[in-house]
Amino acid sequence: MTNAQPTMDASLVPPGSWRDPLLHRTAALDSLWYQMLTRLYGSLLEATNAFYSGTGITPVLMPLTVSSVSSPMGLGSDSLPVRIDLLGEEVYLADSMQFQLEFMLRHGLDGAYYVMPSFRGEEADETHLNQFFHSEAEIRGGLDEVMELVEKYLFSMTERLLGQPVGAEIEKVAGGLDHLRSFVGKSSLPRVTFAESVKLLGSDCFDTRGADIPVITRKGELALIERFGGAVWLTHPPHLSVPFYQRLDAQGRAECADLLLGVGEVVGCGARHLNGDEVVQALRLHEIEPAEYSWYVEMKETHPLATAGFGLGIERYVLWLLNHRDIRDLHVMPRIKGLPTCN
Repeated sequence: MTNAQPTMDASLVPPGSWRDPLLHRTAALDSLWYQMLTRLYGSLLEATNAFYSGTGITPVLMPLTVSSVSSPMGLGSDSLPVRIDLLGEEVYLADSMQFQLEFMLRHGLDGAYYVMPSFRGEEADETHLNQFFHSEAEIRGGLDEVMELVEKYLFSMTERLLGQPVGAEIEKVAGGLDHLRSFVGKSSLPRVTFAESVKLLGSDCFDTRGADIPVITRKGELALIERFGGAVWLTHPPHLSVPFYQRLDAQGRAECADLLLGVGEVVGCGARHLNGDEVVQALRLHEIEPAEYSWYVEMKETHPLATAGFGLGIERYVLWLLNHRDIRDLHVMPRIKGLPTCN
């Protein structure tokens, strides 16, 4: 006997018009799918601000451009930076504002957060976008503290969405709400270290990057999600498999974690280096020229501070909410590499 699969409301099927930008700019105006997304994103932003209003974590304004990216072309980086000429200056469109959030904490804040676009240069596909919305925060503390913050944030936001009118629309699209109710019913989420995951899954769920650095595959992420009941933290990967800014623990592992949910990684978080010497050492290990991050090194030298932070990919979270599988359907105004921008 097979289990019945949830059925999507036929009136809320994505039209797939992102493939034809000229068609999309008119079709999206009357599309029930895109109207639903507009309401959902509005509710999500309201839920984010409501959560942080009681935490002492401050909203901050950020620019769109940066002088140095958080995922440079070095060991542990898994995305391509987007470089532009802005009024005669070579800068990057931000892939993350983590470094800038760290800067803001030096102004005496206990924590800082924002929601804004981030930019990546790799090809778009079912789980990757060239422009996506990033909910990021940085707090004083370490890895355990930021993982706890992420759990509270996602539990709070998901529960709030379920209680709002948009919750009925989520149910129609997803074919049910069991996956969300089960999630918000948890007191915390399970954790598995990278080393433990290798023993659990076997070598066919892992690949190598660069100098034979092991990384988990999408197949491995999905296997862990299933094994742990829908959501799991994957913690402490090899330090050369992640960007340079993640601190090392006493065993030489990266003090970071990914939350696996829905299609795979939805949140990345980690503890940051405490001082300039740690940053320089990490940059050299990742084969990145320290001079490219001189301002970041200087900040760590003159204002050492123990902080940790996270980044939530909003569209990947929405994929999970809606039980959907193609992230390209989730932009009301698509921005996809190789396709013209028409609105």
